[in-house]
Amino acid sequence: MTRSATHRHRRPDDDAALARLGYKPVLARRMGAFGNFAISFSVISVLSGCMTLFAFGLNTGGPAVMIWGWVIVGAMVLLLGMSLAEVTSAYPTSGGLYFMADRLGGPRWGWITGWLNLLGLIGAIAGIDYGAALFTSAFASLQWGFTPTPTTTLLIFAAILILHATLNSFGVRLVSILNSISVWWHLAGVSVIVLALTAAPAPHQSADFVFTHFHNGTGFSNPLYVSALGLLLAQYTFCGYDASSHLSEETTHAALSAPKGIVRSIWVSWIAGFVLLAGLLFAIQDYTGTQTSTTGVPPAQIFLDVLGESGAKILLLIVIAAQLFCGNAETAAASRMTFAFSRDGALPFSSTWRRVSTRTKTPIPAVWMSVTVAFVLALPSLYSPTAYAAVTAINVIGITPAYAIPVYLRLRAGNHFRPGPWHLGRWSKPIGWTAVTWVAFVTVLFCLPQVRPITAQSFNYSLVALAAVLLLAAALWRFRGRRTYHLPTLGNAQQHAALTDEVV
Repeated sequence: MTRSATHRHRRPDDDAALARLGYKPVLARRMGAFGNFAISFSVISVLSGCMTLFAFGLNTGGPAVMIWGWVIVGAMVLLLGMSLAEVTSAYPTSGGLYFMADRLGGPRWGWITGWLNLLGLIGAIAGIDYGAALFTSAFASLQWGFTPTPTTTLLIFAAILILHATLNSFGVRLVSILNSISVWWHLAGVSVIVLALTAAPAPHQSADFVFTHFHNGTGFSNPLYVSALGLLLAQYTFCGYDASSHLSEETTHAALSAPKGIVRSIWVSWIAGFVLLAGLLFAIQDYTGTQTSTTGVPPAQIFLDVLGESGAKILLLIVIAAQLFCGNAETAAASRMTFAFSRDGALPFSSTWRRVSTRTKTPIPAVWMSVTVAFVLALPSLYSPTAYAAVTAINVIGITPAYAIPVYLRLRAGNHFRPGPWHLGRWSKPIGWTAVTWVAFVTVLFCLPQVRPITAQSFNYSLVALAAVLLLAAALWRFRGRRTYHLPTLGNAQQHAALTDEVV
């Protein structure tokens, strides 16, 4: 075997690399490169994001904005993901974004990034699992004549949260297996849905309709503003790829596997999502009827119109299963973020949330805390018809700035940044600055009103949630965080062999 081949097949000492970053390994490293890619791909989940916000897209710009927004947002997110992957390669820890920000900019940067990341991740659990509850209600409506109400949807949502918390309590091996299945389920599911809708003997919309038709049901008159709002569908879907970073302490060859997982999950989702959206839009039979579907979810109405009740039920089950895979992966990512942030003393009652089960090597308290807060975030859905769109916006405006902060700090650090084995070389600066500019734009955009007239029911409370988290983070930093929140000192494996974490 040649020297290069030997180097290529040598297994890096992931635990020693983690120790050099200051941590003793306590999580089970049982996930490979495919599993790491699979968790981010599962969290992005085009069968979740595209489907659950399909109604929003039809109302906010229509087919033209949905299709071209997907293309534009996908390209921008790919640039952001590449920049984030570069920093992840240098700092592959469960803390992910906040750890990177702290190392590159100091404790205050790490603190605020961590709180934004936590808001986004838990908001994503709420958005994904509530969307699964909506689709489950639609299936029950077709199968048993069930009439969905805000209360019943919330109860189904709670049951899904409990399911995901239970599955995540069994350990990362089960999570990895489910995510690997999820990849093939998503790819096969998109193929089945699009082929079924295309092959059915029903009329199809023209290419002109799919790529140029603009529809505005927001109440705002400015088409540019409406088109910009419509980008939420794609931007919300393209969230969660930092899961690869949060699971890096449970991944082998983490400095390469995690960044590759981030980038690969984005471009595969970009292609699959475009095919799915195009297939759905070509199959629309009645635009108004699709929007006002009695099932509560427009894609279900498309399935009914094109394939009939039996075919619609089959496709709905495909979508629901994909959404369940997605929510399970997001719960894993959020719980690891909660665990890591608590390990560094950032959260109230950190000694509880950082505990790891000796049997499963999983942070079980962090798992249950994540789903509990997600349930609280969705409670406004009981009285507000726009609450779900607001929850998705919370996810976007929480997690997207958190993606950009480490990238910005890496750019500011210049040559002082020591890249890992996966890096962008001379393309790092142009790609990074483009990504940071994009994030600044969408963060402001998704805090703006989404429908008119603006009432207590239609108000976009994502800005309130963001402000509340920032104020909470500032207050906790002043009265507690600057004393309790600390990253460990960088060192080597021998120096950190005695590091301990609370284990139950």
